[in-house]
Amino acid sequence: MIGLPELDSDLARRLIQTQFPHWAELPIRPVPHMGWDNRTFRLGPDMLVRLPSSAAYAGQVEKEQRWLPVLAPKLPLPIPAPLAMGEPSNGYPWHWSIYSWLPGEPLSLRGVSDEGRLGTSLAGFLKALQAIDPGGGPRPGPENCYRGGTLTTYEAQTRQALSLLEDRIDAKAARTAWDAAVATVYDGPPVWVHGDVSFPNLLVSKGELARVIDFGCLAVGDPACDLAIAWSWMSREARSAFRSALPLSEDMWARARGWALWKALVILAGLSPAGSGAGGQAKRTLQEVLTADI
Repeated sequence: MIGLPELDSDLARRLIQTQFPHWAELPIRPVPHMGWDNRTFRLGPDMLVRLPSSAAYAGQVEKEQRWLPVLAPKLPLPIPAPLAMGEPSNGYPWHWSIYSWLPGEPLSLRGVSDEGRLGTSLAGFLKALQAIDPGGGPRPGPENCYRGGTLTTYEAQTRQALSLLEDRIDAKAARTAWDAAVATVYDGPPVWVHGDVSFPNLLVSKGELARVIDFGCLAVGDPACDLAIAWSWMSREARSAFRSALPLSEDMWARARGWALWKALVILAGLSPAGSGAGGQAKRTLQEVLTADI
């Protein structure tokens, strides 16, 4: 976008000074591992500022502001609490948010005391999320990368990735897994979907899953996309516990595998932007998808 200011701490500070002067004296600093959708900054000790990084993600702000307070009381783990919504100003063209700061470290196997228990904890969180009344909830669409929608949205892109990777991966096995996934159809009621259940969005404290963040891809639909983490992060032990704790059909599990496969393929084929280390993670995910017996 022409004229978009640098999304840095200085911009966040100007926005705070202009619109929330009672917080203007608080220190502001960027947080590591910001992700693609937003630029995130600590505001004092107890808050954070999130600025959508493009128009494609700007609609996530009002969605989170509307729905997170509705979901939070019914979930077993803390999620971000919106404290204020900022307006476009200082050359920044979109709404933006101030949230409560949630402590914890992004999930990694090295920081987990019991992988099986973590798989069960995550399953419990997703079951609670899916049990909340979805009435009036947002439908999948471009602003959440169609998470919660039909996997066939990515049919053409996945086929393209498979062609590009033909000589680098076991393309036959990958096509078999993909075909099995897109052959299934979700015929259950629409439920709440986080949309981006990935290890940066799962915070661990003292070796336990403690908090879940970043609900920008929140939607109501097919929950299969929320299960892709079973291959993109989990060990066999965690994956087994995760699956056992959820009421899953074979079709649901096949679609979940398809979501994990799609993401790994498009990153490896260079069809999707990827941060540092994403290629290695995509290779691991692909290996798990094609070889795991669970």
